Amino acid sequence: MDPVKITPYRNAKLIKQMRKLSVLSMAVLISVLLTAPAVAADWKQIKIATEGAYPPWNYFDKSGKLVGFEIELIKDLCGRMNAECEVVTQKWRGIIEGLNKGKYDAIIAAMSITEPRKEKVAFSRSYADTPNIFVVRKDNPLANFKSEVEHLTLDDLSPAEQDALDALLNAFRGKVIGVQVATIFQKFADAYLGEHSEIRIYDFQHTVDLELYQGRLDALVGGMAYWMPVLKSEQGKEYTIAGPRMTGGPFGSGIGVAVRKTDQALADKFSKAIDAALRDGTIKKLAIEWFTFDTSAPQ
Repeated sequence: MDPVKITPYRNAKLIKQMRKLSVLSMAVLISVLLTAPAVAADWKQIKIATEGAYPPWNYFDKSGKLVGFEIELIKDLCGRMNAECEVVTQKWRGIIEGLNKGKYDAIIAAMSITEPRKEKVAFSRSYADTPNIFVVRKDNPLANFKSEVEHLTLDDLSPAEQDALDALLNAFRGKVIGVQVATIFQKFADAYLGEHSEIRIYDFQHTVDLELYQGRLDALVGGMAYWMPVLKSEQGKEYTIAGPRMTGGPFGSGIGVAVRKTDQALADKFSKAIDAALRDGTIKKLAIEWFTFDTSAPQ
């Protein structure tokens, strides 16, 4: 039996029922809840939010079915945890707010583990780790930009890496850069490019892509796992990567499952299942299938 149920989000019936209670009944209910001993959740039923608009991580195919690397990963992890999971979709802007308001129990939506996010939520261990890149149209002069350093680790730059970063930022000075709102890409652009470039922010990644395609952007900042399948497709012939691959700093330390800070036990259950899926090669297999290269996190 498939442990994962995928449905659109609906408000819980409990809310409607509570609205019908009299003031006296509500007072009694609150009194009972306040005096009752806390009971730890067994997490046999878990509601998981994903964006549904970020291929190949999570998206709706042409038939309207929710698919992607993370949808397959959810099925695997929920099976390992012996849990019944329901997957709902949530717009990226507000996805953490929805978690903390109790609309769902976890987020699996290509969410990078960053220090600002850890102030709001708890994370499982990472299940994926992918570099980040600038993408430009081949007919843009930036397509000719080359870096002498292939990979920049922004947490700890060597002198050569610092020189490469300076050259990169100088090349993008005065350019128009597109990013999706509330993402690590926006954080990077604001921190490194905001004083010298025009940063345009969009609600959806596909809107950023369209703006680049139509020539209204000089470049965008995006995840390599998102862009590699595109670059290898017929559509991808229009684009190229400009500059080095980047990790660390605003990009965080891998991608994990987000839960409420009070639900560390749930994060630990996910971490245990992720460890097992990394050890037996399941995540590597799924990554190669969906991204064309291995994005699995280090064990």
